[in-house]
Amino acid sequence: MTQGRSIRLFLVDGSPNGLLTAEIMNWTGHSLTGPRTRLSELVKRPECSRTGIYFLVGPDPDNTARPLVYIGESDDVAKRLKQHNQPEDKGGKDFWERVCLITSKDQNLTKAHVKYLESRLIALATASGRCGLKNGTAHDYTILPEADQADMAFFIEQIRTILPVLGFDFLREAATKPVHADSSANTTLPSPTFELTLPRHNITAKAQEVDSDFIVLAGSQARTQWVGIDGGYKGLYDQLISDAVLVEGEGKYCTFTKDHAFSSPSAAAAVVSGRSANGRISWFVEGSKTTYGEWQAQQVERETTETSADTGSNSAWARSAGIFSV
Repeated sequence: MTQGRSIRLFLVDGSPNGLLTAEIMNWTGHSLTGPRTRLSELVKRPECSRTGIYFLVGPDPDNTARPLVYIGESDDVAKRLKQHNQPEDKGGKDFWERVCLITSKDQNLTKAHVKYLESRLIALATASGRCGLKNGTAHDYTILPEADQADMAFFIEQIRTILPVLGFDFLREAATKPVHADSSANTTLPSPTFELTLPRHNITAKAQEVDSDFIVLAGSQARTQWVGIDGGYKGLYDQLISDAVLVEGEGKYCTFTKDHAFSSPSAAAAVVSGRSANGRISWFVEGSKTTYGEWQAQQVERETTETSADTGSNSAWARSAGIFSV
């Protein structure tokens, strides 16, 4: 069973919309994040004068379903952020609204370390498919001793753990179709396969839920064009066409060329249907008339019943053992 972890968050000025620091127990890394509007306060922090990695995050004008991200490194992060705060015509970047920087509390990160981290993190962000990257061509920087590469691998895993807690999801590993787990090992069993059909268009799509992602499986079908109103998931539909995740075949439909993770059943249903759709009632457990929403309610009810049964069993044992009486 996966073990829990503690992350310490600190609101620097007491405001949830201000500067925020985050640390993980037994990790030398330190995270500082805040909105661009508080940049003047952020660059005064001692962390900003250290060697580190930083992320500039803002909306992607070409795809409202994902953020636009720039990943950089510097020996003096404050100086670099001041440069990025300049107008575009003066070498700055206009798109970003939030910044997150990762440094080391023991100040053991060197220039070589952060160049290696930048290279690896750009590759991971590209592979995740959860953001658009503002970086140009990423350099494959591997000039590090083997021991240092192992240390940086651990450092990266902590970064990937802490960023989603801070609201940055772009480094989260892309979910894949689950294999059946062994219930005796206390691992989470995969969801059933869900199916969405559009009989009028001879379209069938299948999906499974993995962690917090709803994954439409490769080979599933979708409408060849967006027929709903502009906005909503239209940007996501267009992006999947552009990325060749959806490819038009010989039939009157598009095909998913690979498994693709969506943030919700409704997002997946909208892309398959080519219009807004309620995923909780559009997806059915394969081979049944049970909707996704009904299946989810059954899981909640089952967990509640099992918890109540366990509580009752423990109480009965405690009374028989004379620990307390009623």
